[in-house]
Amino acid sequence: MTKTELISVVANKAGLPKAAAEKAINATTQAIVEALSRGNKVTLVGFGTFEVVTRASRKGVNPRTREPITIKASKAPRFKAGKVLKEAVNK
Repeated sequence: MTKTELISVVANKAGLPKAAAEKAINATTQAIVEALSRGNKVTLVGFGTFEVVTRASRKGVNPRTREPITIKASKAPRFKAGKVLKEAVNK
């Protein structure tokens, strides 16, 4: 499902114009991004949890030159599905 398709589905299910549904979806995703960038966790009960995890630095190999390299530590967003979502998917 693309963002455009999601907007259409939300507009139909909520009885909203597509412009209003698009604003709501954009506001929701922006709020999640802002919370994660501050290091906060976002929990949508029944749906799941968005959080930021820290990846430690590690050794790697440059595939072209076979030289050992150090991959820097980084942060990555992670999503963990909630119980209701898991059950709905596994029906």
